[in-house]
Amino acid sequence: MGKTISCSVLLSLISSFYLLFATALDTITPSKSIKDPEFIISQNGIFRLGFFSLANSSNRYVGILYHQIPVQTVVWVANRNKPLKDSSGILNISDDGNLIVLNGKTEILWSSNVTNTAPNATTAQLSNLGNLVLSNGDDAGSSLWESFQHPCNVFLQTMKIGVDIKTGRKVELKSWKSMDDPSDGNFSLGFEPFNIPELVIRKDNQLYFRTGPWNGNIFIGIIYMYTVNFDGFDVVADNPQQPYYITYEYSNDFRLIYYELDTQGKFIERRWDAEKGNWINRYPSHETDCDVYGICGAFGICDSSKRPICSCLKGFKPRNAEEWSRGNWSSGCFRNTPLQCQRDNNNGSGAGQGDDEFLEMQMMKVPTFPYRSSIVNGDCKNECMKNCSCVAYAYDDGIGCMLWSGDLIDVKKLSSLGVDLYIRLSSSELDKGKSRKVIVITTVIAGIVVITISAVLFLWCRMAKHKGRNKKQKQVKHQICSENIGENSIGVKLQQLPIFNFEELATATNNFNHAEKLGQGGFGQVYRATLDGGKEIAVKRLSKSSVQGLEEFMNEMVVISKLQHRNLVRLLGCCVEGEEKMLAYEYMPNKSLDAFLFGMEIVEGRRYSWHSRQSDFRVRNIFKE
Repeated sequence: MGKTISCSVLLSLISSFYLLFATALDTITPSKSIKDPEFIISQNGIFRLGFFSLANSSNRYVGILYHQIPVQTVVWVANRNKPLKDSSGILNISDDGNLIVLNGKTEILWSSNVTNTAPNATTAQLSNLGNLVLSNGDDAGSSLWESFQHPCNVFLQTMKIGVDIKTGRKVELKSWKSMDDPSDGNFSLGFEPFNIPELVIRKDNQLYFRTGPWNGNIFIGIIYMYTVNFDGFDVVADNPQQPYYITYEYSNDFRLIYYELDTQGKFIERRWDAEKGNWINRYPSHETDCDVYGICGAFGICDSSKRPICSCLKGFKPRNAEEWSRGNWSSGCFRNTPLQCQRDNNNGSGAGQGDDEFLEMQMMKVPTFPYRSSIVNGDCKNECMKNCSCVAYAYDDGIGCMLWSGDLIDVKKLSSLGVDLYIRLSSSELDKGKSRKVIVITTVIAGIVVITISAVLFLWCRMAKHKGRNKKQKQVKHQICSENIGENSIGVKLQQLPIFNFEELATATNNFNHAEKLGQGGFGQVYRATLDGGKEIAVKRLSKSSVQGLEEFMNEMVVISKLQHRNLVRLLGCCVEGEEKMLAYEYMPNKSLDAFLFGMEIVEGRRYSWHSRQSDFRVRNIFKE
């Protein structure tokens, strides 16, 4: 119990001592300096000012850091370009009232470098917002110098980034050279008034990124700003006689959040996540190549959802097609067709070709350098049309009409939000698109109709032709095999003779394969055939080049059908389809009487055949009826 009381009393004494001497703990005076590794702490305990080193460097710096964060987080560096080489550094108030950083040799490595100070009366205090303020120490608390007016790479709450139009003085962020080197890097972030204020990032003093114009609530070229995350931001740019600046402040002063311009030129929002014990990064500025200023050149448009990301605006074509094919789009695009007003100004050469029109492009990041018109929305188009140098216009409720002349640079397609941009084109360019669309649609429809009609006619003709052919074939077969021949003397009716179709005999002869060939005569070729039931027959096919015609074919069929002899083959049927004329005989594996009588050549050593027209004549004359 006694120990508990003693501890409570001790804590109370410590708290009282802290409150009594709080001013001394956050302030540097002419009589009180800090030496490495000493530091001072802001009254709320969030920030500290003192000496530090970076992870992979032995150099020592004087700067402001988050005091309560276990991860070393630097928000400002005094001697960023002249580091200390050892731990002999001192931060104090000099005899002339400036805040200075000295090394062990008493050499000045950094100074606030102000005039009109009150020696022996100036003090430097670290505020609860992380701002180091040098003042004369009087009751008015007039500021001689502030770290917020000379930032490094971090944007803290209530800090003002801007420009004084009258004096030309700028307050801007400057990136570090690398993660381990806080000296001046290649990128800077500042507030540019232009015709309509924008926040810009420069790389080696050249435009690298822009936010789009400020409309009173947000920068209209950044989708990320369309959220409550930017409710605390404010831009003061209403009075050109006053400095333009951007600042932000949240209702909760203890929110651990700041913005940083990193070594790659990206503007990052950093929020402390106590559960993860680390900073969470978000990127209000650019995340894709399309965010790089002017990547597609004049009259080019960038769309990160497409490959390649750059293309020319409608009505324009690449100025250097070869470079574009290699992925270098910086040369930009130029018009296919001059504007009507330009042609009219050149001796009226375009008379009678129609007026210029505007192409609507939705959800766009507008080009750079617009000029604002005081007219209302409904008159933006007319205002632009009246001026031949006006090549585009857009409208935003917070800005009004925005007009552009000259080249359109840094046009970007946004995935959502943005504004509608209207590009001025020759009416012939828009008509081409409409007429091409109509032509394509008409051609497709006409093609479908023609193909459909052709297909129907083709099928109809094919069916009619097939039907006519079958009818004709039946008539020819019936005429040849029945009507013109009649009955023979032995009572055999030829109309009872089987009729073979061409497909059946072609299949039986293996498509008249040469291996099935038995012989050849003046009439044609003879093949061995096997029917579906396994029965073997001999098929005599009239050659298309044969001198024999329909009459000889009929005579042979009549003669053979009338002859009955054990040494003669029997006629089994015929086939007449188109130009095809065939006779089907019984197959005799041994020699025929014709071979014995006249010594005919034996095909394959054992089979007979008709070798000539003369052999057929001899058989017909020997066995006359």
